[in-house]
Amino acid sequence: MKHAFIFPGQGSQFPGMGKEHYDNSAFAKKLFEQANEVLGFRISDIMFNGTEADLKQTNVTQPAVFLHSIIAYKSIDPSTSSGSPDMVAGHSLGEFTALVANGTLSFDDAIQLVSIRAQAMQKACDVVPSTMAAVLNLADDKVEAICAEVQTETGEVVVAANYNCPGQLVISGTVKGIEIACERMKAAGAKRALVLPVGGAFHSPLMLPAKKELASAIEATKFHTPTCAVYQNVVAKAVMDKDEIKQNLIDQLTGAVRWTQSVQSMIADGASRFTEAGPGKVLQGLVLKINKEMTVDGVN
Repeated sequence: MKHAFIFPGQGSQFPGMGKEHYDNSAFAKKLFEQANEVLGFRISDIMFNGTEADLKQTNVTQPAVFLHSIIAYKSIDPSTSSGSPDMVAGHSLGEFTALVANGTLSFDDAIQLVSIRAQAMQKACDVVPSTMAAVLNLADDKVEAICAEVQTETGEVVVAANYNCPGQLVISGTVKGIEIACERMKAAGAKRALVLPVGGAFHSPLMLPAKKELASAIEATKFHTPTCAVYQNVVAKAVMDKDEIKQNLIDQLTGAVRWTQSVQSMIADGASRFTEAGPGKVLQGLVLKINKEMTVDGVN
């Protein structure tokens, strides 16, 4: 029985997140202050006292979720049944948390990269009006085909971005492209095709300007040999090579999050227990939708 640790991405934030850790743990307080220093602003104040709107700003959301997840993970006593991971994975942003958990990145380097990534993505969002939409109960290949048709016929950008679980796929692209695709998805039998309240087309070609900026930062950062495999979003398989990890992390900005396929690969490689570390329980629910035989739990 192998134990997988998984880490959430953008969307799991909430007002007051992390305050309990800050108030009750000297170690957590130290990490918060470290993050405040690295980021150059007091993210702890926004996490504890900010509104939902404050926390939805990409340059805040990403480091906030990363920080909360790291503290939740490090709060686990390694001598308990939770133990240390046999494998790790993270959903989008969560991949950076996973790389700290398996020793590939230091905390300081990771939060610096997360900050650069968030700011670069925000800038890319400002260039072209873009968004994402959730498509429910339509086969993946049908969703992919409709995206391709819309792109060919209209010249708009529309791609499959997040394969979250069977029957739940998120598409990403220009506002016009997403609107057209949503109508076609519903006509093709989708239970729902709902535009999401996000600031841009994450995991699509529209993030290319951000990819170039992030690539420079990643190339300048020291990556260490991991203590266990990371199942990366864009390849959905175990990776141990530092250079491969770097390239996959860069490619993730414009590539799809293959979460369904990543969880299936982990299960095929022996995972039977999944522990989600960080705010919320979204990933626990997705794992059970992918395979209901799994044992899931969480620490937040």
